[in-house]
Amino acid sequence: MSQPQQYPSLPRESTLAQLPAEYPTDTQDQISQILATSTINRLVVLDDDPTGTQTCHDINVLAVWDIPTLTAEFQTNSAGFFILTNSRALPPKEAETLIKTICANVSAAAQSTGNKVDIVLRGDSTLRGHFPLETDVAQSVFGPADALVLAPFFFQGGRYTIDDVHYVAEGGQLVPAGSTQFAKDATFGYKSSNLRDYVQEKAGGRFSGDQLHSVTIDEIRRGGPEAVCEKLLASPAGGVIIVNAAAESDMHVFVAGLLLAESKGKHFLYRTGAAFVSTRLGIRSKAPITATELELPSPRQTGGLILAGSYVPKTTAQLKVLTDRRGSMGQLAIIEIKVEELIASPETAEETVSRIVRETESHLSAGTDTLVMTSRKLITGEDELSSLSIGAVVAEALVSVLQRIEVRPRYIIAKGGITSSDAATKGLNVKRALIVGQAAPGVPLWRCDETTSRHRGVPFVVFPGNVGGEETLCELVEGWS
Repeated sequence: MSQPQQYPSLPRESTLAQLPAEYPTDTQDQISQILATSTINRLVVLDDDPTGTQTCHDINVLAVWDIPTLTAEFQTNSAGFFILTNSRALPPKEAETLIKTICANVSAAAQSTGNKVDIVLRGDSTLRGHFPLETDVAQSVFGPADALVLAPFFFQGGRYTIDDVHYVAEGGQLVPAGSTQFAKDATFGYKSSNLRDYVQEKAGGRFSGDQLHSVTIDEIRRGGPEAVCEKLLASPAGGVIIVNAAAESDMHVFVAGLLLAESKGKHFLYRTGAAFVSTRLGIRSKAPITATELELPSPRQTGGLILAGSYVPKTTAQLKVLTDRRGSMGQLAIIEIKVEELIASPETAEETVSRIVRETESHLSAGTDTLVMTSRKLITGEDELSSLSIGAVVAEALVSVLQRIEVRPRYIIAKGGITSSDAATKGLNVKRALIVGQAAPGVPLWRCDETTSRHRGVPFVVFPGNVGGEETLCELVEGWS
């Protein structure tokens, strides 16, 4: 493929102001009505890291996918559920095997309970992940969909798609995704900002130009759900439909039109960010949950635990604000895990982890909020796979700390997608959790009450590496202190 077209950054406010006025009707009522009265398929969301639950509440996320567990979940009356695959942390071959196993089990459990399913492969709103590998695998199990819907829009994270170009809001600018640090990802890098180019770049040119279709902001805002439905009904089989959106109402209008098209027999497979999922499930947004609503013990008995393994620049900036503001006043104990020690030898790694567990327990018992963070110098391997394996060693150390801590923390915040996934599944042995809501905008809060989980009932915050402003993490810790 030739070099993809480059796009300039745009001023955020004036660009959004120049778009047509938003569709005047709140289509969420229409979505709720269609979901209540039509035989719409159950939604199963395969989430490639746990941050995709960030716009949902009062719905389950499964960290296991055996057929009995899936069968039990299909027997509830929920509109759908998440399965945490964490496939973004895996090399392609392993991700392929995993997704195939999960899809086969979902298919078996759905058939045995008389359910029909729609599959969402929830991916990163900055376009990192195994695409189109995961959508290919899903279709190999469930059969070909009429089209693939690509919708990475995520309002809370400042991710917009305008004229097919995907943007990431940074300050007052809309920066084309291909020009951001996310596009330089050691494992999932890309060059294209226009989603048509992105599909061709990732799919090796297997789609012809006339197989790529867009639902434009103009169609959404001027034509409403009916125009979206017409567009989807007319789209030829086997193509990709790119969803443009620059406001939450755009996604609501798109989904209302989509449900109309599905009620007329169309069947789609989805590769989307978090916003699509909550809208398709009919979940309305609610404000972040406060410390009062959580009923955290007062006076405090133990400290909160913050685990940080993400290396994206935003996480590093957030950690700096947290440590500068809370650490300097003695309100936060800061423990750094040196990555060099973890990869030096198994013995050195074990000594390091044992020491950190002792220090962490001591601070938590004293009622001090405690940050356990990896050293901030990113150490990479010579290629994508070796970088992934260093990341795995680091994640394993953080998990090991969580597995061994016997003091029950006041709350647990895990910073970064892979970190939070491993913390939940391996560190806390979570098999099924309830998504309670958001701890901060775009930051999911889970609770696990299963008897098998460690520190059951402790609020668990899945804090994406790249969400929030520089002060969001610090404000959350302060708000819950």
